[in-house]
Amino acid sequence: MGNPRYIKVAEQIKVIVAELLERRIKDPRLGFVTLTDVRLTGDGREATVFYTVLGDEQSRSDTAEALESARGLIRSTVGKQLGMKFTPTIAFVLDAIPETAAQIEDVLARARAADEAVAAQAAGAAYAGEADPYKKPGEEDDPAE
Repeated sequence: MGNPRYIKVAEQIKVIVAELLERRIKDPRLGFVTLTDVRLTGDGREATVFYTVLGDEQSRSDTAEALESARGLIRSTVGKQLGMKFTPTIAFVLDAIPETAAQIEDVLARARAADEAVAAQAAGAAYAGEADPYKKPGEEDDPAE
């Protein structure tokens, strides 16, 4: 995992950045942003903030530009509120969770369709030999042998 202290600091950074985006940053390019995760490096010098944006590609690019322009304000506010000796640099990365989830849903839908096709094919099928080809205890062998 990581240093427990840095895990707590990452959660605090996530809360601070979310509050800033909600209340203080009034950039019109900023879309409907959801912070998904914050990860700190092992030395605590760099923080990566993962986010998702609801909307099309244009709103994603506009939001990325707005976050990049507000990065200095966000970093200074994080430093003031955390009171750490060194404030980590902040980088914003668009999270690929929604796209990955959509791909997984697509694969699951194709698998369900294939299972339904196999079940439909098996429903009308007949056995090649007897329905139960195994001998049961108490059954007699063929007298022809």
